[in-house]
Amino acid sequence: MARLLGIGEFARRSRLSVKALRLYERQGLLRPAVVDAGNGYRRYREDQLVTARLVALLRRLDMPLSVVARIVAAPSDERVELLGEYWAGVEHRMAVQRGLAAHLRVVLSGGKGLVEMYDVKQREVPEQVVLTEQRHLLQPALVEWIAGSMDRLMKAAQAHGGVSDAPFIVYHGEVNEDSDGPVEACVPIGVAEPPGGVAARVEPAHREAYVRLTKAQVAFPQILSAYDAVAMWIKDNGHAVHDAPREVYFADFAAAGPDDEVCDIAFPMR
Repeated sequence: MARLLGIGEFARRSRLSVKALRLYERQGLLRPAVVDAGNGYRRYREDQLVTARLVALLRRLDMPLSVVARIVAAPSDERVELLGEYWAGVEHRMAVQRGLAAHLRVVLSGGKGLVEMYDVKQREVPEQVVLTEQRHLLQPALVEWIAGSMDRLMKAAQAHGGVSDAPFIVYHGEVNEDSDGPVEACVPIGVAEPPGGVAARVEPAHREAYVRLTKAQVAFPQILSAYDAVAMWIKDNGHAVHDAPREVYFADFAAAGPDDEVCDIAFPMR
């Protein structure tokens, strides 16, 4: 029979406190092998030390107990994948938080260093025919709507020459918790004129200033720093904003990592 260890010895050898062991028992994460019905004394099997030490290591990653429980309960060949998924989420959150901290430094300093945060560039954009979808919505609903509208428009584009360039989102008005745009999703298509029977228009040729962002930098509200930086650069360099700002999505956003470049913040100018 496997040797049984009292809770004190088990705590020492597992590098977990008695308090932690009692918490993990209540959570169903690490239950004693035997609980004495008379005095409630708990004993653990010696072979449970492997699980206990795994729990201790996972908790050192600040991993929530719910995630720890999933990894502990998973077959051994799935544990590495689950750990990888968790850590990818941690790295994404950290990248987003770094961007937010940079945004807050600019806010708290009254805009000092804003333009220096980004490499503002210029480019010429040719005339394009685009399929469009437009909505009035507040910021909390924005991400879901962008994903849905882009999916609908890119599918529709297959019947009209296919997608010819990077899709983009035009902000014809401010979008936040109080202001609802409107916002326009645009997918360029490979035709010379707007087709009938669908919402389409010509996007005029223009010159624009833009900055390139990583996936982490696209998160709200730190993305606002990029908008402010481009607008300030345009003013400081003697230009004027000519049309509504836009986000140009040139990469697979869902598949990108937090440090992958995915989006341009662009302002048409003259």
